[in-house]
Amino acid sequence: MARFDNAVVVVTGGASGIGEATTRALVAEGGRVIIADLQEGPGKALEQELGAAVRFLQTDVTKEEDIEAAVALAVSEFGTLTGMVNNAGVVGAIGSIMDASAESFDRTMAILSRGVFLGIKHAARAMRDSGGAIVSLASTAGILGGQGPHVYTMAKHGVVGITKSAASELAGFGIRVNAVAPGGTVTPMTSALGDNNPENTAAFIAESSPLGFACMPEDVAAAILYLLSNEA
Repeated sequence: MARFDNAVVVVTGGASGIGEATTRALVAEGGRVIIADLQEGPGKALEQELGAAVRFLQTDVTKEEDIEAAVALAVSEFGTLTGMVNNAGVVGAIGSIMDASAESFDRTMAILSRGVFLGIKHAARAMRDSGGAIVSLASTAGILGGQGPHVYTMAKHGVVGITKSAASELAGFGIRVNAVAPGGTVTPMTSALGDNNPENTAAFIAESSPLGFACMPEDVAAAILYLLSNEA
């Protein structure tokens, strides 16, 4: 029996980067996944590639009705929801805090903070009678300063905070709430900050890493799968 044979998981931002790696890893170990992502092309392509274990739903994580629909689809298509991965993200507002616009602040916070809040809320509602596991993507920027842009850093600190707070309430329902905090990881999002060349991105991240190598999406996915699993 595979580790995730009875698992039903919603992965926001599941069509690329860490989300795609998580989706692939879950399916490889027997899981069934709802890819809740705004990117229709990559999402549908991944659904077609991975087959019956996957459904794609175009999802804007800032909209409550979209998150609610993704959870409902997981239940209607596959059965009891066992896991939620709040992964969707953007770098968002960049540059000096003195120049950042309120509009870019609002959009960044909506995706990185509101999206996680909504994911936890609706996953918990679906899991309250059966238990489950919720994993959100924080960042080293959610623990330290100077590891990311200002608004991104603020939002990721918020992910750490709501993870701790929600875990204290939802433990009574048998729901585990955790977060992972990756450092620099080679994804389309981080590559877009440079020249969109993953090899160059990997070299840049490796140079700044104490260990001397770049983190890959599959590395983070392995940590997420552990936290989703019964072993955790």
